[in-house]
Amino acid sequence: MKRTLLALSLAALLAACSTTSPDVVQRGDAQRMSSVLDGVILSLRPVTVEGSQSGIGGTAGGVVGAIAGASAGNRGSREASAVGVLGAVAGAVVGNAVERMTTREEAVEILVQLKGGERRAIVQAKAGENLAAGDSVILVTTGGKVRVTRAPVAGQTQPIAAQPPRS
Repeated sequence: MKRTLLALSLAALLAACSTTSPDVVQRGDAQRMSSVLDGVILSLRPVTVEGSQSGIGGTAGGVVGAIAGASAGNRGSREASAVGVLGAVAGAVVGNAVERMTTREEAVEILVQLKGGERRAIVQAKAGENLAAGDSVILVTTGGKVRVTRAPVAGQTQPIAAQPPRS
């Protein structure tokens, strides 16, 4: 029973995890044409992206709390039910808070000036790439989502080798 509850809680926690990292491309964005804009970073500032509350954490916490509360000690059925309800409420509150905290991400707000003079602000999770003010970047937009990455330097890009035709 305890193993089942632990596995259920762990599955709910993992299902709630997601990322906004520019280094991770969503499956639905693969093999789609993206628009690209050139720009220069004006400034960067650290921000925190608030965690999500999908309800999975609250539901899992509520179930675990209800079971733990109802099975606590040898009590009459009315008392066990009341304690089970209180356990469910407490478990849901704790589960919701855990989900929100585990899905919170450290990010950066990037202010970019495009070649045409317009400015854009983009918030994205910190990536493996260290960006700084003055860096030339590209804004890649796919499916309504934008990511900022360092612009390739002419002559430093390597072409992808063509695949031989299949026979």
